[in-house]
Amino acid sequence: MKDQQNSLITVLTASLIHEIHIAKTLLNSRGINSFIIDENIATSIGTAFVEGYKLKVDSSNFEEAKKILYEVNSDDK
Repeated sequence: MKDQQNSLITVLTASLIHEIHIAKTLLNSRGINSFIIDENIATSIGTAFVEGYKLKVDSSNFEEAKKILYEVNSDDK
């Protein structure tokens, strides 16, 4: 039996943490689990060193998550 492991893929990078939290909440409401990477690093070394917070999803959910985030961003314009 082949070992099938899904990996986490970055679906969104943002310089402001609240944008990541909004996207995470949106994806969660659509049944997609996501994970915030580097959320606490700014408190450890300062925001000047943070190049962006990352929101990651399972590779099996990547396309759907991208589609959801794109639709929301295009509705805002």
